[in-house]
Amino acid sequence: MNTETKFLLNTLTKNLIIRVMEEYQYPLLEAMRKVYNSATYKKILDLETGLYYQSAGYNFEMLQKELGLSK
Repeated sequence: MNTETKFLLNTLTKNLIIRVMEEYQYPLLEAMRKVYNSATYKKILDLETGLYYQSAGYNFEMLQKELGLSK
């Protein structure tokens, strides 16, 4: 994995965690658990899916649906 890909993955993950915290008032550790333990995160890490190139908003919608967090 090259530096650019690592940067994209880290930035996307950070943005997903922040969105979970802001939208649902979860504390940091709980938001991290939600993201890191999700099937969405596993799909993002699978470079073949190309999800790491998608916006945080797109991936957040997938995460919301998976976790049943849609408002």
